[in-house]
Amino acid sequence: MKRIFTIITLLISLSLGGIIIIQTSWIMNMILLREEQIKQKVDEAATAVGQELQTYKGLYSNPNKNGTSGIFPDEFSIDFLKPITIGQRFSAAEINEKISKTFTKMRLENIAFEFQLGVVSPRTGVMSQVERQSRNFEEVYNDTVNSYPHAYMMISPPGSASENLDVAEALIVVVPHIHSFVLKSLRLRIATSILFTLIIIAAFYLTVRTMLRQKKLGEIKNDFINNMTHEFKTPIATISLAVDAIRNEKVLNDKEKIGYFSTIIKEENQRMNRQVETILRASQLEKQEVELNLKPVQVHQVIHKVVDNFSLQMQEKQGSIDLQLDAVNDTIEADEVHLFNLVNNMVDNALKYSKETVPPVVKITTSSTTKHFSIRIDDNGIGMNRETLKKIFERFYRAHTGNIHNVKGFGLGLSYVKTIVEAHGGTIRAESLLGRGSTFTIEFPLKRS
Repeated sequence: MKRIFTIITLLISLSLGGIIIIQTSWIMNMILLREEQIKQKVDEAATAVGQELQTYKGLYSNPNKNGTSGIFPDEFSIDFLKPITIGQRFSAAEINEKISKTFTKMRLENIAFEFQLGVVSPRTGVMSQVERQSRNFEEVYNDTVNSYPHAYMMISPPGSASENLDVAEALIVVVPHIHSFVLKSLRLRIATSILFTLIIIAAFYLTVRTMLRQKKLGEIKNDFINNMTHEFKTPIATISLAVDAIRNEKVLNDKEKIGYFSTIIKEENQRMNRQVETILRASQLEKQEVELNLKPVQVHQVIHKVVDNFSLQMQEKQGSIDLQLDAVNDTIEADEVHLFNLVNNMVDNALKYSKETVPPVVKITTSSTTKHFSIRIDDNGIGMNRETLKKIFERFYRAHTGNIHNVKGFGLGLSYVKTIVEAHGGTIRAESLLGRGSTFTIEFPLKRS
């Protein structure tokens, strides 16, 4: 079973790892592909604007104030011999509008851009004079990591009269933070991919957790069966021996011995009944079938009854129970039977897990506030480590001291205690140090007057 569980977990882990790797690769490729598509559209849009502006290269005429074109300008100068540049013909706002319209046609209306139009030196091929540019062009253009530029060179048509007179111009369009725009445009797909990956991881986690729980329940079941067999085997063997002894002819004629063995049979039978009741009670608690008979109960009286029940066991072990019942108000709304069993289980646990060479000492302290009644039970037993302390209130869990049967019980005591405490609206907490003993603190709400 353990081997099969390991193989299944390994296979699921490999499958999950493969899915995550494939999903990550798919997302990265999708981002790269989308970025290339956007860059291509930016190139096409910048080229389209550049080609449109290039149609005006080599022209001498310029619209006048009346909106008509003339061969001669109003004021003649030597510059009349040079064709008008694109920068002289269009303002920055007009160029910005042309780029914006072209971006909209390319479905890039949500992407920001900056531009620059200038004269290019024929010797160096570098921009020698800026004619028009947008406000943040320099900042964006210098950010070579996050920005994507595209330049389009504009020259006079070959064979035209202005071919050797006109200057070369370049239009540079820059898209800032192109990576952020790509991620923003794909955020729905990426989020969906991540969501489904998380769902797969959650399903894997729940599957493994369920398998671990089933494995743990299997171990608990086997442990419970072993403990139950041991707990029932002892009284059954004792009853069998007592019955065999009674059937002996010598014992049959001795009323005193018959009475002795009858008492043993009765005690062992009661012991088995208590064990059966413990199991049935745990089953009822799990199904939430127990109904509390609440009434005003004085806790100090219940504690005294429990202490009296353990007086003989304490004498046998040369131990003691120290009572410091300092609570001013000890009346709570409780089921007296369950409250008695609760305190009884706590003291019983202190004796079960006492040190073999040290007489057990149990200290029961009570205190009260205006709203709560508190019981504190300290012992000098073997104590518990942190891992045990986390599990002591789980059903069927038993803190062993070596041999599985060296401490009697089914591991239902503290689970029962916690259930009853919470059913009364109270709280319980445990503190312990290995080898130093344990402390349990229980708080109940006081009876409202």
